[in-house]
Amino acid sequence: MAASMACQAAVRGLRSASTKQLLVSRNQLVRVSPRRWLNLQEYQSKKLMQDSGVTVQHFFVADTASEALEAAKRLKAKEIVLKAQILAGGRGKGVFDSGLKGGVHLTKDPAVVGELAGKMLGFNLTTKQTPKEGVKVKTVMVAEALDISRETYFAILMDRSCNGPVMVGSPQGGVDIEEVAATTPELIFKEVIDIFEGVRDDQALRMAANLGFKGPLERQAADQIKRLYDLFLKVDATQVEVNPLGETPEGQVVCFDAKINFDDNAEFRQKAVFAMDDTAESDPLETEAAKYDLKYIGLDGNIACFVNGAGLAMATCDIIDLHGGKPANFLDLGGGVKENQVYVAFKLLTADPKVEAILVNIFGGIVNCAIIANGITKACRELELKVPLVVRLEGTNVQEAKRILSESGLPITSASDLDDAAKKAVAAIAKK
Repeated sequence: MAASMACQAAVRGLRSASTKQLLVSRNQLVRVSPRRWLNLQEYQSKKLMQDSGVTVQHFFVADTASEALEAAKRLKAKEIVLKAQILAGGRGKGVFDSGLKGGVHLTKDPAVVGELAGKMLGFNLTTKQTPKEGVKVKTVMVAEALDISRETYFAILMDRSCNGPVMVGSPQGGVDIEEVAATTPELIFKEVIDIFEGVRDDQALRMAANLGFKGPLERQAADQIKRLYDLFLKVDATQVEVNPLGETPEGQVVCFDAKINFDDNAEFRQKAVFAMDDTAESDPLETEAAKYDLKYIGLDGNIACFVNGAGLAMATCDIIDLHGGKPANFLDLGGGVKENQVYVAFKLLTADPKVEAILVNIFGGIVNCAIIANGITKACRELELKVPLVVRLEGTNVQEAKRILSESGLPITSASDLDDAAKKAVAAIAKK
């Protein structure tokens, strides 16, 4: 079935399902996640696929140069690829502080693998997506290098318009799928999956044919498609994206690279998967916030934003910028907030040395403003808050909340609305 408007929307969904964009100034755009997404290293995703019978390259994981050398010998491959395992992209063009260039290397000599691993492990790798100081490499993947005679694209994702999962594929793989959808939409194919039936044989074969697999490879590709759907269900994925799903000169269909997104609401039954979460490259404050069901995003300014709801966070950051200030971060409480979470939130916000003022902007629909007020007063006293605090509260039980704040005897500046709050926060820093 050739691409339709709905299919193109599904392709766009591959990029938009897991993130939102937040404009905090005319020149700054950051991505906001509903919560911190589970991060898996490449080898971990490959292991999940391997366990579901999906064909991937043979590989081993090593933590030392000697382990990498031994793994290369055990592979007995004609050619070996050595990959530094970090979450950031652009590894191939990255640079190590050891002087080594590139986080991905090909060689036919196992001894070279050991030498290269020695220049990767324990050293920082800097790419376009890492901090300036780079990220320390603690693990490398030693894998069989395979030639690819043809690259295709395949993904399974949840699509609201279809009320369930869909398959999206293209014979044009190894490139940005959005570009393919924009320039040659006729090369995007979509199959809606019945959640009760699963992927039918005729659907898998049709998708394999649309991807350009012929002869015995068509049946082999169809089998891989069904196995990928089994993985999708098994791990409670919201997306499994394989790019490329490749064809080798020897007549093998292989998943060379994959991205898996997981349903965070399924963490309670996917404990083994979520236990693999690698937080080493995440902001420590963001990681700590997630422990308390708080959403924290670090920015570059000096006014901390304490809000409930991503939309309110966006508006708060934008209005601060409008009045000449710069948000240092924002912390989203969400709906079912408890007093202790407010206290933890203040601890996180004040842990950022850049913060010179805090702006609290709460619209109490589900949230009880009195709970927020009690949490604020507790935090101010126990943390001995040293920076100016501006509070704007509206909604449920707001009068009681305002009474709590006014009778607290604490140096809290009240604001009548968001615009007033932003002005006062910016002015408070200007007075310092």
